[in-house]
Amino acid sequence: MSPTRLNALTDGVVAIVLTIMVLELKFPAEPTLHAALAVLPLLAAYLLAFVNVAIYWNNHHHMMQSAHRVTGSVLWANHSLLFFLTLFPLVIRWIDEAGITSWPVASFGIVLVCAAISYDQLERALIRAEGETSGVKKALGGRTKEMISTFLYVAAIPSAFASPYISVAIYVGVSILWIIPDRRFEQHG
Repeated sequence: MSPTRLNALTDGVVAIVLTIMVLELKFPAEPTLHAALAVLPLLAAYLLAFVNVAIYWNNHHHMMQSAHRVTGSVLWANHSLLFFLTLFPLVIRWIDEAGITSWPVASFGIVLVCAAISYDQLERALIRAEGETSGVKKALGGRTKEMISTFLYVAAIPSAFASPYISVAIYVGVSILWIIPDRRFEQHG
């Protein structure tokens, strides 16, 4: 299979995830400021989830420009990443129903950790598929940013039980770190 076909599959799944997430949004109950303010937490959760899915899609796209070979382990690593991305709408729905409370916010962090690990496994599978000449390996170099991000996600999970807003702040901070697509791949694409 070519990296182009893998990208096409990923594009389709990401489009569905984003569509489902937007369908989870609700109109204010009444045309009043009070009613509009009541839906802001859900809108903020949607925005954070949308940004995270977009970050994964952007970086996946750039990474796949450096890839030349897709193996079975690459396919399964990609499916793992897609599985965790498809959980974003579920967590958004839970945050809508329960509010910015400990368990839904911690669950958002668990999904973020699992997506980060899956993305890392996809990088590693692509490197194994191509060996020492791997374009992905050349582009990646160190993984400091990835390790810091995963550590922060993990730290945010128990923090949600002290204050869900601390966790949300951590999730936003990590998103800001990744908002610009990974330039390592742009330089080696």
